[in-house]
Amino acid sequence: MNPGALLRERRLHYGLDQRTLAFRASTSQSHVARIERGETSPTFVTLTRLLAALGERLDLVSIPLGPNQSVGELREDFERLSPADRVAQAAELSYALTSIAVARSRK
Repeated sequence: MNPGALLRERRLHYGLDQRTLAFRASTSQSHVARIERGETSPTFVTLTRLLAALGERLDLVSIPLGPNQSVGELREDFERLSPADRVAQAAELSYALTSIAVARSRK
């Protein structure tokens, strides 16, 4: 769930309009509206403040995706692939790394 959808869902849960939430969080109604529409992405601090104005706490957690492999294990896995699968895997990695680099350059 994106931050705007989360904020809207929680605000509606408490039966508040955007103006009341904005007043409680010392911001403007238009700012709340832009966040909820996804036109702007709030900082962690802003989202935390808005949710606190609703009486909620935002917790950020990290969940492991799976076990990490050693370089040796990665090599063994790679050597088991066919040449076509190696190329496909390299292309996927290139795409992922390019996406990360582009996202980072926009900050």
